[in-house]
Amino acid sequence: MSDLVAALPLGSRVVVRWRLEAPDEATGATLTDAVGTLSTRDGDTLTVDTSRGPVTIERRRVVAAKEVPPKPARRGAAHLAIGIEDLQRVMTPSWGAVERGQLGDWVLRASSGYSQRGNSVVPVGDPRVPLADAVVEVEHWYAARGLPAKFAVAGPEGFDAADDPLGALLLARGYTLGSVTLNLTAATPTVAAADPGGPAVVMSAEPGDAWLRAHRGTRGTVPGATESVLMGSPRQLFGHVAPGGGLSQQLGVRAADAAGTTPIAVGRLGIASGWAGLGAVWTDPAYRGRGLASHLTAQLADHARRDGIHLIHLQVEHDNEGAVRLYRRLGFAIHSSYAYLTAQQTR
Repeated sequence: MSDLVAALPLGSRVVVRWRLEAPDEATGATLTDAVGTLSTRDGDTLTVDTSRGPVTIERRRVVAAKEVPPKPARRGAAHLAIGIEDLQRVMTPSWGAVERGQLGDWVLRASSGYSQRGNSVVPVGDPRVPLADAVVEVEHWYAARGLPAKFAVAGPEGFDAADDPLGALLLARGYTLGSVTLNLTAATPTVAAADPGGPAVVMSAEPGDAWLRAHRGTRGTVPGATESVLMGSPRQLFGHVAPGGGLSQQLGVRAADAAGTTPIAVGRLGIASGWAGLGAVWTDPAYRGRGLASHLTAQLADHARRDGIHLIHLQVEHDNEGAVRLYRRLGFAIHSSYAYLTAQQTR
């Protein structure tokens, strides 16, 4: 069990079950739980900050431990009840980064330019310095890595970055407002139940050469950095639909594809903070409109559900109406959004 305890990130919300030294006199129970923030851990003990105060547990007594989602911040379905900042915290580790830095509570990520998420700041919480000074420190951090500073500023759906104190400061410094991204959330059982059916989905804990080959066709990749990002979550799961295997009749697969090994659809889950994060979903253009993305998403959600993960999130460009419709049909709802603000890189 020590390996499971070691895998829990410090600062995450956890539930830990451990064996009592003697049965409880009132109930006879031999096990008890602690739910709260994992604040410390060493070779012998761990401490969970609960609502009743810190609880220190001997690691040898732990029989189960896992991350759980943050407390709800508002009423409604669990996937919508989480606050905007808490959802940003949940999403951050579900997409990896080659290098991470901290400025107070802010998380800085650099990945040699591979993906916006892998090369941007999550400015949630207190940077521990005045806002203007924090921005300058962030700019220096990215400049040292040959990258422009990029901030993911979050807010409700349709928010104006200029109305956010950080957003207003960045715009005043000449930052460019780029793509606006929607955060969609759902319950994994709901998504799994909406599966339209389809061919077998191959699941694995690592992407493998065939998955990466397909992924390289979806966006610019950086050898080494791409693999580090994709494998950089606490846990991850990769799914794909392979050509051949009877798909020629089901989908009208081209003969050249049926003879190959490159998947015609791929997707990834990054699992962190009691949530599954869906990303890197892609279908070969020749096979779009046949339900492969919906089927693959539902299969990944079902795998997470069976693994005890009941909440799922994804990010999609706000103007990608086709993708938004697809995910809504699967049971996702728009939770919030964020906008990338990028500094002008000087040479």
